[in-house]
Amino acid sequence: MSEQTSQQVPITATNKVRTANRANYDRQTIHAILDDGLIAHVAFSLDDQPFVLPMAYGRIGDQLYIHGAKGARMFKALKKGLPICINVTIVDGFVVARSAFHHSMNYRSANIHGIGRLVEDRDEKYDALVAVTDHIAPGRWDETRETTDKELNATTVIAVEIETAAAKYRAGMPVDDEEDYATDFWAGIVPIATSFGPAIDDSRLKDGIPVADSIQKLVGRR
Repeated sequence: MSEQTSQQVPITATNKVRTANRANYDRQTIHAILDDGLIAHVAFSLDDQPFVLPMAYGRIGDQLYIHGAKGARMFKALKKGLPICINVTIVDGFVVARSAFHHSMNYRSANIHGIGRLVEDRDEKYDALVAVTDHIAPGRWDETRETTDKELNATTVIAVEIETAAAKYRAGMPVDDEEDYATDFWAGIVPIATSFGPAIDDSRLKDGIPVADSIQKLVGRR
């Protein structure tokens, strides 16, 4: 993309993707990948030691939220304002080429670079936890009992602004060397999808309680 618009994030040395034809800096594209993903891998460095942790997350506008126990080492570090990188990747297919060298994956990914910000405002913290809960199962928050002050106080919420970011993707068939198209080796795509199976009742669930609406809507969703 040659020109930067108001709908794009700034392109810098930090977020510029080397393979230009697979890059996208459009905010809506980045938001869509984040909204479709399930798990974020959160990377940071502490005392010269790198860490990467998988986490649930939520998005409100250009703010991405993660949360965890107040006493966890990760959140003690992040609330001090450490640089952070968050990646969300969705794998759509295994790309099988005639040459092993050209095997690949069809995927959509978003990388977010920023500074972790401790969320101290109670209303923002509450809304962030709703967003994280409803990210996978929209409406689930309203189907649960009210969160207590003790639970809120025991939870740390970190916000990262989607300011320096990039989306990267691949789609389509394998790209083989021209002379290999005449060979007899199979090539193509094996689709990959994450789906939700039937809900399983908790063994201690009271009799007569149906599966919640938000969970019923998950079944079979891809």
